[in-house]
Amino acid sequence: MHTRCVAKYYGVPVVLHSDHCAKKLLPWFDGMLKADEDFFNKYGEPLFSSHMLDLSEEPDEENIAICVEYFKRMTKMKIWLEMEIGITGGEEDGVNNEDVDPDKLYTSPEQVYSVYEALSKIGDMFSVAAAFGNVHGVYKPGNVKLAPERLVKHQEYTKSMIATPLDKPIFLVMHGGSGSTDEEISAAVASGVIKMNVDTDTQWAYWDGLRGFEKEKRAYLQGQIGNPDGPDKPNKKYYDPRVWLRKAEEAMVKRVMVSCEKLGCTGKFTPTEDEPGYPQIGSLKAVPSPVVLMAAGAIVGSAATLLMKVISK
Repeated sequence: MHTRCVAKYYGVPVVLHSDHCAKKLLPWFDGMLKADEDFFNKYGEPLFSSHMLDLSEEPDEENIAICVEYFKRMTKMKIWLEMEIGITGGEEDGVNNEDVDPDKLYTSPEQVYSVYEALSKIGDMFSVAAAFGNVHGVYKPGNVKLAPERLVKHQEYTKSMIATPLDKPIFLVMHGGSGSTDEEISAAVASGVIKMNVDTDTQWAYWDGLRGFEKEKRAYLQGQIGNPDGPDKPNKKYYDPRVWLRKAEEAMVKRVMVSCEKLGCTGKFTPTEDEPGYPQIGSLKAVPSPVVLMAAGAIVGSAATLLMKVISK
């Protein structure tokens, strides 16, 4: 709700997304979707913009079948579904694939098409995180072998199966983007990737902002009173959490902008200066006044009473 309250002041579209829900966390996902439905029934829009189901540890048939059932509910509210098929190495949000067979880190075109075939019958607001050697986290160069050229084969295969004029009929997602080279990112975007996860790099940037501040101001962070400027000088303006947390946030902002540049999305949105922001907490749906409903009930009740009296005579 905080995001919805402040988003209107930034002048850019804001997407509220939940990421990586494994099978063991589906009860939690159910709760979020129920909250979406309750919010939608009240305001005419969902609470979240999109949700991601990570059932990549399950057999493909089960993975897709579960996604289909949830997507049926989500598409009614125009919520985007991101799903994962194939395995992303490393560990993320309780899904641990650190010791997986490397051959399983590459999704086949047939697997991707099976997702498209099932979900496209319900709606078009979905994306597929197909593995092409991705690994969550950052590793020594050479230890991770991305193959973004495989993404092109997914597009070509689905294009041939559905006979579409579109060269890239599938919305793809790149997981484990942290540590990727500029060339790998460019190739992925050119192959139809519309979203890239950079969790590890942004986590490091946040910490690095804090680390740099502590290193620079260390002499001012050893006590409440006393620093190089004098034994009686207060240090509150240095250890105030609002100060060092802001340094961490500023560092993360800079790292996000680096990713925006690498993904080619900088400068793509030009806000209209005189366009007012709108309250993204939603506006209540138009419903009859309670007074009107009570009056209508009284009228119906009176009419029913009169009818009964006439019938009894």
